[in-house]
Amino acid sequence: MSIKYCSAEEAVNLVKSGQRVFFQGAAMTPQVIIDSLCDRYKELEDVEIVQMHTEGNAKYSQEPYQEAFKINSCFVAGNVRRAVNASKGDYIPIFLSEVDQLFKRNILPLDVAFIHVSPPDKHGYCSLGTSIDVTITAMEKAKLVVAQINPQVPRSHGDGIIHISHIDAAVQVNEPIFGHDVVTPNEIESSIGKNIAELVEDGATLQMGIGAIPNAVLNNLNNHKNLGIHTEMFSDGILPLVKNDVITGENKRVKPGKIVTCFAMGSQKLYDFIDDNPFVHFKEANYTNDTAIIRLNPKVTAINSAIEIDITGQICADTIGKYQFSGVGGQMDFIRGAALSEGGKAIIAMPSVTKKGVSKIVPFLNQGAGVTTTRAHVHYVATEYGVVDLFGKNLKQRAQALTSIAHPDHREALDRAAYERFGEF
Repeated sequence: MSIKYCSAEEAVNLVKSGQRVFFQGAAMTPQVIIDSLCDRYKELEDVEIVQMHTEGNAKYSQEPYQEAFKINSCFVAGNVRRAVNASKGDYIPIFLSEVDQLFKRNILPLDVAFIHVSPPDKHGYCSLGTSIDVTITAMEKAKLVVAQINPQVPRSHGDGIIHISHIDAAVQVNEPIFGHDVVTPNEIESSIGKNIAELVEDGATLQMGIGAIPNAVLNNLNNHKNLGIHTEMFSDGILPLVKNDVITGENKRVKPGKIVTCFAMGSQKLYDFIDDNPFVHFKEANYTNDTAIIRLNPKVTAINSAIEIDITGQICADTIGKYQFSGVGGQMDFIRGAALSEGGKAIIAMPSVTKKGVSKIVPFLNQGAGVTTTRAHVHYVATEYGVVDLFGKNLKQRAQALTSIAHPDHREALDRAAYERFGEF
C-alpha cells in the first residue's frame, strides 16, 4: 500500500471549528503542520488543543492565533505557560500513567491527532520516533490522523510502530527534530549529583529526567556495575555509561537487557544512538509509569525534582504559588514505584536555594501551591548539603532533618518556624 502525500495546507483542512485536536509532543512535535493549522486561525473558532509537553514556538498559544485556539494541556512547558495561566488555556492535573484514560474513556474525545513519524519501511510501517508516551492511544481514538513524515525521525524499537493505513493525511518534510543541548552541571548541581550517586547501588534500575542534576548523578556512576534504566524519559547523560558497560540492564526483571522509556530528548548524538537500536525499547506511558510494573524491578532508584518542600515533607514540583509552571507528570508514579521496589529508593533532589537565594525548604508551601507528592510518599531528599531519609520520621524529626540540609543562611529561620509550630524538639 503506497502512501498519498498532500501539502500541509491541504492536510490541516481536515480540522473543523469546535473540534478537539491532539498534538504529539517533545522532540516529535509536528511543527510544520501545527504552523499550517495556525495559519487558518481566521476561518476557525473554538478549536481545543490537547497536548503534553510540546517544543517549538506554539503559535496557537499566542495572539492573534488565540482567537481560534484554546489549550487544554496535561503538562505545561515554557512555550504555553503564559497561555495556560491566562484565559485562553488551562491545565489538567493528572499522572502521566493515566493520561491515556482521558482518550480511552472518552473523557476527552479526539477528532484529529497530529503526529510526526519516519517514512514507511518496505512493509508500510512508520515509527513514532522518540516520543511514544500517549500518542498511540490518541491516534487509535482520534477520528482522523494527520502525519508529518520526516526522514530525520529516528526509527525506534518497541511499541511506536504504525502502519500507513492508519494515516488519513500525510505531509512530507525534511528537517531536524527538536533537540536540547547537553547541560553541564554547575558546582552546586555537581555536589547534589555526588550525594545522590552514593545512594545508587550496583544493579539498581534508574529513573531520571533531563537537566543538570540528572546529568550530575550520571557523571558520578562510572564505577558502578549492571545498572538498568526504566524511566519515562532519558537524555544524553546515559550515553557514556552505556558505552562503558555500566548500563547493561542485566539485573532488571522487566525487559532485562533493555532501556525502557516512553520518550527521549537530547542531542543528535542521542537520536543517532536510538535509531534502529534494539537495546532501547519505547513503550507507552501507561506501561513505563505503571507503579505495578515499576516496582517489579530491583533497587528502583527514582530521582525527581522540586520547586519547594515544606518542613513536614510536602513536595511542590509543578506550581510557583498558584502559577502553573509545569505539571504533575510522572513524579508520583515513580516515587511510589521506587518505594515499593525491593531495595528501592525514592529521591527528591534540588538546590537548597533558588538563583535569587530564596530557600527551597520552607515552613509552609506558598499560598496556592499544589502538593505534587504528599509527605507520606517522600523518602529521600537531597541538596548540596547532604541527603536525609524522611521515611518513618515524625513531623518534628522531619523538620530537623530538612533544616540540616537547608542553606546555612536559612537554617535559623527554619528552626524558629519549626519551634513555633511544634514546640521544643
